[in-house]
Amino acid sequence: MGRYRIGVATGAWLFSGSHNRVQLWLVGARGEARLELRLRPARGQEEEFERDVPKDLGPLQFVKLRKHHSLVDDAWFCDCITVRGPGACEEATFFPCYRWLQGQDVLSLPEGTARLAGDNALDVFQKHREKELKERRRLYCWATWKEGLPRTIAAERQDDLPPNSRFHEEKRLDFEWALKAGALETVLKRVYTLLSSWSRLEDFDQIFWGQKSDLAERVHHCWRDDELFGYQFLNGANPMVLRRSASLPSRLVLPSGTEALGAQLERELQSGSLFEADFSLLDGIPANVIRGEKQYLAAPLVMLQMRPEGKLLPVVIQIQPPSPSCPAPPLFLPSDPPLAWLLAKIWVRNSDFQLHQLQYHLLNTHLVAEVIAVATMRCLPGLHPVFKLLIPHIRYTLEINTRARSQLISEGGIFDKAVSTGGGGHVHLLRRAMAQLTYSSLCPPDDLAARGLLGIPSALYAHDALRLWEIIARDDVVRGDPELQAWCREITEVGLCQAQDRAQVTDAPNPPQHGGPIRPGPQPGWDVPGSRWGSRALLVAIFLHAIQTG
Repeated sequence: MGRYRIGVATGAWLFSGSHNRVQLWLVGARGEARLELRLRPARGQEEEFERDVPKDLGPLQFVKLRKHHSLVDDAWFCDCITVRGPGACEEATFFPCYRWLQGQDVLSLPEGTARLAGDNALDVFQKHREKELKERRRLYCWATWKEGLPRTIAAERQDDLPPNSRFHEEKRLDFEWALKAGALETVLKRVYTLLSSWSRLEDFDQIFWGQKSDLAERVHHCWRDDELFGYQFLNGANPMVLRRSASLPSRLVLPSGTEALGAQLERELQSGSLFEADFSLLDGIPANVIRGEKQYLAAPLVMLQMRPEGKLLPVVIQIQPPSPSCPAPPLFLPSDPPLAWLLAKIWVRNSDFQLHQLQYHLLNTHLVAEVIAVATMRCLPGLHPVFKLLIPHIRYTLEINTRARSQLISEGGIFDKAVSTGGGGHVHLLRRAMAQLTYSSLCPPDDLAARGLLGIPSALYAHDALRLWEIIARDDVVRGDPELQAWCREITEVGLCQAQDRAQVTDAPNPPQHGGPIRPGPQPGWDVPGSRWGSRALLVAIFLHAIQTG
């Protein structure tokens, strides 16, 4: 018995009246007390109340909340509840919420200490987590967007999502304003280009205005340089294609008269300084038709050399792989006429955009992250330490992905209207990429080693990725508990469509042990649930969300 001080942190109100009545129960080991609170319609603030309780509640286990029902159902997003007392020296007990309260339902919040299922000495916590997961499995259901791709949340539009997975008002306004501002800038630039004709590359400067950055300015001034072209494979928007060469690619047919080039490539190969970026995944993907005009796709190969000072420079570009109609495709060299060499590099950048956006950004980041997000909501209760670790990272994943499927990559969406792989080619490419996705390719230490990119001083992406991985790896302490194993099975067997059955061994190169070329060797594919997924899946989850938002 005694006086309790109660802090209520409000995230948002759907509508705001003058005051909002809330019923709150303090539930302890020896009893409970019901209190009435009147909250101001404030957002992002904490209010404090003092209430006397005439009986001894014992250690607090739960706080229960119910919002008073009014004519207008003013939904309330509660961030958290803190309780101090009785007595002036008592430490605060924390009850995280971060959920909407609607209608007249009672929301039960357990005390915020993370607990594994086996740690629950009190049966009330076990019953709570079982009830919570049962309700979550009802709300977060799986759906199939396209066969052969990861499964998604069952929601056609963002309005179909559970309320707790929706954008908050500030996030929604910021997101939609950015879309409108970008669309307006595009329209203005389009109108401007209709009023003038272009005859030189420098005429592109006419539309290089709007939001800029120091990096954009630097790229604008040196985008034609070979040094920047090679640097982007190491540290640009898509550092995932480059690998150290184990041998000369079979698709690289050297015609008569290129013996000097062949000798140079062999020397670089033997010294371990030959690298390649192969876009063969794009070969045969149907190109889009935009406003009646046929589009085109390339599937280039770029061979690059690492100079002693750390610069990565292109040596030769092949735009398309050999085919029956063209068994020896033309090769483009830095010694070619400047515009021919520049055009070859532009085709490479176009292909890099397609793979970056679809394989590495959409599939490996957004869609795989969505699988992890749905599995987390279905399998890990709020008391689980891994849930507490992941929930800040998956807060908006489901809405941003649902918006993408209904506006960006949907039939008639932005990809169909503006991108060469739109019109169905993007789905073909996603299926190809999914078929070769392996667990180890999502783990930076394994992926960078397989591509021979460890120990390169100028590979800044590799250094940053490994540092981030090492930081989050310190949190990988949860092994062998049934909830985590159920989570792993949900990811592999359901969300990733029986990925554990694709435990293939791919013929990928091992990392070099010295300066010589890489020799082919086995590379593990998907591991069965309970082995590597059981111990490192949460690291993949955090890393994917870090690169998605960072």
